[in-house]
Amino acid sequence: MSRLRHLLSAAAVAVAFVSGVGLSTAARAELTITLGTPVIEPMPFALPSFVDEGGAGGMAGDISAVVAADLIGTGLFEQIPPNAYIQQVTSFDAPVSYPDWQAINAQALITGAVQAGGGQVAVKFCLHDVFANNTLGECLQFAGDAGSWRRVAHKVADAVYSRITGETGYFDSRVVFVAESGPKNQRQKRLAVMDYDGANVSYLTDSSSIVLAPRFSPAGDRILFTSYSSGFPQIYLMDVASLQIRSLGEQPGTMTFAPRFSPDGSRVVFSLERGGNTDIYLLDINSGSLSQLTNAPSIETAPSFSPDGSQIVFESDRSGGQQIYIMSASGGEPRRVSGGAGRYGTPVWSPRGDYIAFTKQNQGRFHIGVMLTDGSEEKLLTSSYLDEGPTWAPNGRVIMFTRQPPGEGSPQLWTVDTTGRVLRPVQTETAASDPAWSPLLP
Repeated sequence: MSRLRHLLSAAAVAVAFVSGVGLSTAARAELTITLGTPVIEPMPFALPSFVDEGGAGGMAGDISAVVAADLIGTGLFEQIPPNAYIQQVTSFDAPVSYPDWQAINAQALITGAVQAGGGQVAVKFCLHDVFANNTLGECLQFAGDAGSWRRVAHKVADAVYSRITGETGYFDSRVVFVAESGPKNQRQKRLAVMDYDGANVSYLTDSSSIVLAPRFSPAGDRILFTSYSSGFPQIYLMDVASLQIRSLGEQPGTMTFAPRFSPDGSRVVFSLERGGNTDIYLLDINSGSLSQLTNAPSIETAPSFSPDGSQIVFESDRSGGQQIYIMSASGGEPRRVSGGAGRYGTPVWSPRGDYIAFTKQNQGRFHIGVMLTDGSEEKLLTSSYLDEGPTWAPNGRVIMFTRQPPGEGSPQLWTVDTTGRVLRPVQTETAASDPAWSPLLP
């Protein structure tokens, strides 16, 4: 259990400036990727294995590999093979021979060094704009527990990503999901948490009851989920540090499901079924005060707050088929925003506030898509036998979802960027579904 708490807690990863290298105007102008454009040529970068400055051993190469994998996985960067490197970096303080890197067409160069000892690891790195012959920004150092070396690597990659794109990264984050095992007709499910890339998996519950739809709190310290431990679906709240669980919004003769936190983490919006009718309710976690937000004979479910907490998007069949609606966070008459052919479900507001992600079913295919918050500019990012349940990366640029193959195949997690250009599976040690991304770790 101590390892689990270590993985889930915001383990201290300190940052410091390594040197006072200035940022030139030319460097910032040259080394830039503009996100959101439909066609982006991957930026060639070089990343020599970080130098072992004492006690790191193979960890230095492992950290370098994680940084490279983070950047490559975005589809925005392309690593130049190390066997093409002309300059061999054996010292962090050695001058950079920019002509050697220009000769192999590297636009960005990342150099670094690792020290380890006393249960701690420290990684320092510099990002170089090769054709501007300059260092892009200050060289930085991240330090933390040796067991958190992957977090340190993710923080390095986040810093590189941020400097080149001008936006926050998403690599130093967690994903809570449902780990599945056993045959399809007797599937066992338990809650699990992992790094965004599938590493460092730990299990939060056993498989004694079915669990669904886990959701992180805005601070990442609590998890909402639905469990059948009582024989009927009910929502529960888990404290990440202690793993203590308590029920929420339980009402005699009802079923509760599809919970999500408000942006400030003080309230939970969810669906409650009573007497065959399903509506959306809002619960104040501290006071226990419960408010009914919808009152219709249709099924209202899958609510999600806007980032500012003023509105809620949800799915409803009040028009005869599943569609997406938006209402005030205090309730009131909703407005329909989906308008295309097919059925729409599981809407989730982007943390940037610009898009709503959704699941769409049309003509026998399932899709993950995005639309602007007024329903315009709908764009389908995926298409398969069954894609469902989108969740946003902390920076609102990538979506993770569940893909279920036909037949006896097991569900798997995938990611896709908001252009639909970069579609990748997430490697997990078991079958996996129902992902929910955490905020960026502190």
